[in-house]
Amino acid sequence: MNERVTPPAMQALPDGEAELSLVLRLSWEDVARLGQEAGRLAAQMQRPVTLDEAASHRLRSARVPAAHAKPAGEQPPATSPAASSAASSATGSVASLPRLSGTA
Repeated sequence: MNERVTPPAMQALPDGEAELSLVLRLSWEDVARLGQEAGRLAAQMQRPVTLDEAASHRLRSARVPAAHAKPAGEQPPATSPAASSAASSATGSVASLPRLSGTA
């Protein structure tokens, strides 16, 4: 488990998505919440779900509509610091996962 392999930072997937590899340092409480999320997803999908998949699902489900890449010269409208901090908090951290009772 201590073995560190450095995969490519980002790679394109055949379905048109991208895979980004990174290392996160999480508290055990956050890992437990991700485990709860994985258990909930596994019950919903009727198959095993990894913590990676649970984290990806959590990031996608909490996504705030983002300004996607625009052609050069086209800039998204400026946002106030309050709006950008609200947007970043809306994406949620693992610690903000709701507590689930009776699952996992």
